[in-house]
Amino acid sequence: MSHVNNIESQHNDPAFANIWQELKWRGLVHVSTDETELEKLLAGDPITYYCGFDPTAPSLHLGNLVQLLLMRRLQLAGHKPLGLVGGSTGLIGDPRPTAERTLNTKDTVAEWVGRLQGQVRRFLSFDGDNAARMVNNLDWTAPLSAIDFLREIGKHYRVGTMLRKDAVASRLNSDEGISYTEFSYQILQGMDYLELFREYGCALQTGGSDQWGNLTSGTELIRKVEGKSVHALGTPLITNSDGTKFGKSEGNAVWLDAEMCSPYTFYQFWLNTADADVVDRLKVFTFLTRAEIEELQQSVAERPFAREGQKKLAYEVTSLVHGVEATGKVIAASAALFGNGDLSVLDEPTLAAATAELPSATVGADGLGIIDLLVASGLSDSKSAARRTVGEGGAYVNNAKVSDPDAVVAQEQLLHGRYLLLRRGKKNLATVEVSA
Repeated sequence: MSHVNNIESQHNDPAFANIWQELKWRGLVHVSTDETELEKLLAGDPITYYCGFDPTAPSLHLGNLVQLLLMRRLQLAGHKPLGLVGGSTGLIGDPRPTAERTLNTKDTVAEWVGRLQGQVRRFLSFDGDNAARMVNNLDWTAPLSAIDFLREIGKHYRVGTMLRKDAVASRLNSDEGISYTEFSYQILQGMDYLELFREYGCALQTGGSDQWGNLTSGTELIRKVEGKSVHALGTPLITNSDGTKFGKSEGNAVWLDAEMCSPYTFYQFWLNTADADVVDRLKVFTFLTRAEIEELQQSVAERPFAREGQKKLAYEVTSLVHGVEATGKVIAASAALFGNGDLSVLDEPTLAAATAELPSATVGADGLGIIDLLVASGLSDSKSAARRTVGEGGAYVNNAKVSDPDAVVAQEQLLHGRYLLLRRGKKNLATVEVSA
């Protein structure tokens, strides 16, 4: 399902009249080719631009989201996007700083190409005068023989220049070294830009600043082969104010695929943004206007306890990635966990995601007495402690207070026929699954 309408409805900022200055204000310009020329180019007639995504995983992640939203901003300013999912470059993978990638099978890469294309499509409009196009570099790479590749493309590259690229240089200085396969990646990406320049008149490529060597590979190739100047724009790598890597949650990437990172987990990731980072995240990851962001900035400074910036950020980004309906379910789940909503209305995946980090236990159908449940879940360390909790009015099952220490949970109270949410006091939660 496309979420373009979500983006459209939020876009009414006159700053898009000068998209280059808008991108700079949002902190999206780290490095570029001729800045003066780029500003002129983007202020003039519509241009065609592209960004590439390699299927080295079955989903895109938050780093890719920066590029997807940048592509949409440029499209909203009237320019024409090409979304490239690399069916050929994905078979190789760009050089990582430390070690060789594990090569995936052709069937796996082909499957991931389809999945990533579906994700890219959700952020672009494929209608209108500046409709997006989806392209796959396997279409022009597969028919090319190795001899033709070396004669037509390879001859324009100088090994000394290639060795100085940051990604290559760091690997050469490591114990791992670098294979010829990954060394050749920058040539393939340069050829992509040349092909898109010839076919569509593409004049700008965007990517992360860590890809700068690959981005300029294409601009240099087009200059040598066609005698034309084209442009590249590298966005900053986003890090947290404390120096930690952005987009990592407990050691794992925050994926855009709902099966790999649930909407609930995704929402919570943004909700937990530090005060020092929230304004920058609002600029990069939302389509809120300057006035709206400045108002939230003031709230963060004056009323940080209200967390208005974080709540707005979490709502906006989750709506962009997963849709407004899924975001509403997530917010309802967050409220229901702590007694401010009806747990029974939550669908099973949302309930499972919302309670995934809670202590849990499994009991049989004959262990549904409130005292046994409190002990089994770990909320009480003994039956006498559980009785005190009930007597003091601190025991809840599915947000309903239980006052009778002899109470037994009825079968119809089970959520989705098998789950219970237990709470001791205001904040101590656990889940119980009832086995058949």
